[in-house]
Amino acid sequence: MSGRQNRWSMPEEPLRRERVVPKRGPSRPSAVSASQTSVLANPGALKRDAHEPDYIILVAVVALAAIGILMVYSASAIPSYARSQNTFQLVAPQVLAGVLGLVAMVILMRVDYRYLRVVSVPLAALALILLLIVILPLPGPLKGLSISNNGSSRWLYLGPFLPDIHPAEVAKLGLVVYLSHWLATRGKSIRSFWHGTVPFAVIVLPFLVLVVREPDLGTAAVIVLTVFALYFVAGANLLHILVAGVAGVGGGAAVVLAMGSYPLQRIQTLLDPWADPQGSGYQTVKGLEALSAGGFFGTGLGNDRIFVPSDANDFIFSVIAQELGLVGGAVVIALFIAFAYAGIRTALRAPDTFGGLVAAGITAWICFQALINIGVVVAVVPVTGITLPFVSAGGSSLTVSLAAVGILLSISRETVERGWVSASADSGRGYGGTYIPGSRRRPVAAG
Repeated sequence: MSGRQNRWSMPEEPLRRERVVPKRGPSRPSAVSASQTSVLANPGALKRDAHEPDYIILVAVVALAAIGILMVYSASAIPSYARSQNTFQLVAPQVLAGVLGLVAMVILMRVDYRYLRVVSVPLAALALILLLIVILPLPGPLKGLSISNNGSSRWLYLGPFLPDIHPAEVAKLGLVVYLSHWLATRGKSIRSFWHGTVPFAVIVLPFLVLVVREPDLGTAAVIVLTVFALYFVAGANLLHILVAGVAGVGGGAAVVLAMGSYPLQRIQTLLDPWADPQGSGYQTVKGLEALSAGGFFGTGLGNDRIFVPSDANDFIFSVIAQELGLVGGAVVIALFIAFAYAGIRTALRAPDTFGGLVAAGITAWICFQALINIGVVVAVVPVTGITLPFVSAGGSSLTVSLAAVGILLSISRETVERGWVSASADSGRGYGGTYIPGSRRRPVAAG
C-alpha cells in the first residue's frame, strides 16, 4: 500500500496545458490542431483565463443562507419579542453577518486564490493567537474580551457595535489554507513518517489542544475530520493515516475521560435519551419530537408545536423539519449534497495542487460540519454545539463560511477539463506525486 500513489490525490500545478489526444489505432492517426502545435512549440503561448465560477456552489450556498435567515427569524421572533419587544433581535445580526460574508465571498471569488499562499502563515498565526486570547486569563482592560457561556470560553467581545468573534471558525479556515500550502510544497516527502506525518501532527495539534481547552469538542471533531481528509487527498501513506487515526481515537477517549462526567453523560443520552427526558435528554427528545411533528409538508412558518432549546442555533434543522416538513428537510440536505458534489469536482479539476487541496479542505469542512449537526438532531451523534453551516444563527460561522466559499469559487473559475494534463510540478519543487483519480496520462500526439 505504501508504494502506491493515493488515487484520490490532487493534480499538479501546470505551467502550461497540453490537450491529450487519445490514440484511435493505426488506421486513424491522431491529429493535432494548429493551436495545439503552437502550444507545444511555445509553452508560454497559452495563458490561463478565468471562466465563470461554478454556479452549483453559488446557488446552493446562497439558497442555504437565505433559508437560514428565514428560519432563524421564524424560530426567534416570538422569544425575542417576549424578551425585548424586538422581533429582529437575533436575526438582525445574522443578516449583517450574511451581508459581510457575501461581500467577502464576492471579493475573494474575484481574487486569484494563489495569493493565499503568501498570507497562509500569518492567517494560521492569527488563528492561534485568537484561540489563546479566548482561553488565557487576560490582565486589566483586556479581561473582558473573552466571553464565557455554560462553562465554555469560545467567543471574543469586541464592543457594543461589533459582532462577537468565534476564533474556532477563523482557525478552521486558517488551518485549511496553511495545511494546503504546506502539503503542496512537501511533495512526495509527505509519504514519509518523519518528514510528512510527524510534522503534520505538530502543525495540527496546537489547534486541537486550544479548541479542546475551550472546551469545544464539536469543533475539534470537525477539525480532525477535515485535516484527515486533507492529508488523505494530499497523497499520504495510508498506513500512516490508519496509525494516526487510531492514535486520534485513543487521544479523544483520553480527553473525554479527563473531562469528567459531562461528555460521558452526552454519550449516555445519545444511547437512551428517554432515560431522563426532563433532564439531560430533554433537548434530544424535543428535537426528535419536532422532527415527527412536521410530517410531510410541515406545520407552517412560525407555527411551531414543539419548542426545542437552542432551536435557532444548534437545532435549527429541527425547526426546518417541523415548519417545512420532510420536504423542507430534504431540500436542505439536497443543497448540501449539491455543494459537496460541486466542491469535489472543483478539487479534482483544480489547475494546481494548492488549489485542489484548498478546495478539498473547504468542501470537507463544510460537509462534515453539516453532517455532524444534522446527526445531532436525528440522534445519531452526541450533542456537540456546532452550527449548521450557512443556516444556524451565528455571525462568525456565517461570515467565515461565506468567505471560504469565495475562495472555493475562485478556484472553480480556473478549473480544467479532465482531458487536460499538467506539465510541471508544484512551485517548481519536483512534486509529481498527485494525479486525478481514474485518469490516464497518454503521450501527447506530435504534430
